[in-house]
Amino acid sequence: MSVFKADILVLGSGVAGLSIAIKTAQALPEKSIIIATKADESESNTKYAQGGIAAVWDKLDSFEDHIKDTMVAGDQLNDPEVVKMVVEEAPHCMKQLIRWGTDFDHNLLGEIDLGKEGGHSTNRILHYKDITGFEIEQTLLEQVRLLKNISVLPYHFAIDLITNHHISKNEGQEEITCYGAYILNQKTNKIDTFLASSIVLATGGIGQVYAATTNPVIATGDGIAMAYRAKARVTDMEFVQFHPTALYQPGVSPSFLISEAVRGFGAYLRNKSGERFMLKVDSRAELAPRDIVSRAINSELIFSGDTNVYLDCTHLDMIDFKKHFPNILDMCKSLGIDVESQWIPVVPAAHYLMGGIDVDSKGYSSISNLFACGECSCTGLHGANRLASNSLLEALVFGNKIANEIIENRSKRIFDKSLAIPEWDEEGTMVPKENVLISHNRKTIQNIMTDLVAIVRSNERLEKALDHLDYLFQDTEKAYEKSKLSPQICELRNLNAIAYLVVKQSMERKENKGAFYSLDNKNTQLEKRK
Repeated sequence: MSVFKADILVLGSGVAGLSIAIKTAQALPEKSIIIATKADESESNTKYAQGGIAAVWDKLDSFEDHIKDTMVAGDQLNDPEVVKMVVEEAPHCMKQLIRWGTDFDHNLLGEIDLGKEGGHSTNRILHYKDITGFEIEQTLLEQVRLLKNISVLPYHFAIDLITNHHISKNEGQEEITCYGAYILNQKTNKIDTFLASSIVLATGGIGQVYAATTNPVIATGDGIAMAYRAKARVTDMEFVQFHPTALYQPGVSPSFLISEAVRGFGAYLRNKSGERFMLKVDSRAELAPRDIVSRAINSELIFSGDTNVYLDCTHLDMIDFKKHFPNILDMCKSLGIDVESQWIPVVPAAHYLMGGIDVDSKGYSSISNLFACGECSCTGLHGANRLASNSLLEALVFGNKIANEIIENRSKRIFDKSLAIPEWDEEGTMVPKENVLISHNRKTIQNIMTDLVAIVRSNERLEKALDHLDYLFQDTEKAYEKSKLSPQICELRNLNAIAYLVVKQSMERKENKGAFYSLDNKNTQLEKRK
């Protein structure tokens, strides 16, 4: 086993991890930064973000309106100070992206073309066609390649954090410090030790804990699970946002996302009979917050017994539609769907986690030296439900906060060379049947979560889910202890932890808020938040 040392260790290569690495590398050219990512360096949730980034850009818009929209979407469970900070720093972050080379769409007047999405009171979404995330990811990777003090290590799977736990003499409480991570090099199949003065978890979301999700196959909640095992505070895991309009393709994972921006562009949701059912649910109709639209679709499907509803674009200006949504248009066309004359079949799919590793306004977790940023973190911005296009924004704002914190405290963050770091003990022997067992258990977890812990929950469903998950946890731990480690067994272990956290924290919530909805709570009607 080899030992690698760096000043900053970043786990994850989405917008959160890359932006932190870029800013710290530029400010601290003498410091070494390692970005470890479990797949190709460009593979992340960022890459699949279609809609764009929300920011007050137009003179007719205001910080107050963006703040209000964010709070309303989050069902007032947001941290008001964090919301204010993120919204007010958004324009600066957009200018930073543009300086780094990000291209946003412009209108005929040469101004940035601002889109509108559900929950927003005005047009404030900066976008690049319907592949905004991909454009940002490529821009950031280009910047990273220009910086000599950043090393990017693809196909490096982080297994667990390296921590030291001790009881403080003054308060008698357990204090935890992070010193790095054990990482599996998938090319050599060796587990190496990576040590750093500052460690950043930017590992993305948990979508793969569900059978139907818009998240890529890598979104298995690895960072949250590692932090949880290290005893970091993990909060608000009951708040899982389901995107209302994933393309209906049974058995396909990840699901293809039909961007919120399509409804912002004027598309209608219809049931099989052609009724615009959102009109009877909320005055904002298709542009209500995502949790309201998803529950409305869920209710429609339960009532009708249908497999999906439809997104109607046939009345829209097709010249503009083709310009704004070429990727969506190509996908529909490949499946024989002519959006000019046919409705697009859609269903809700697991999309985004509002909870995660609890961090403060500077990105610090409850473990010393350990930061968290992006979807794996819980900052207080989103509350009970994320406002559309606030996620990339959150990653950029908190990315700057974390980078500034590392830069300003560089003299204080010196690795303790006297610390004895134990080597990873590799004793696993079983290999042959491992993948069959892993695949079976992974699918079982996804089916349990989809059937019992999805858009609408109940006490009985949660209790049954917990019983099933407990058995799977025991089975997985046995396999983990005697298996040669692989990304697949580690992902399964992490999915077990994530599923457990979602169920347990769902059982603790006794009031319906935002994306959390239980039939056993008092306020069980579809609420109209304005």
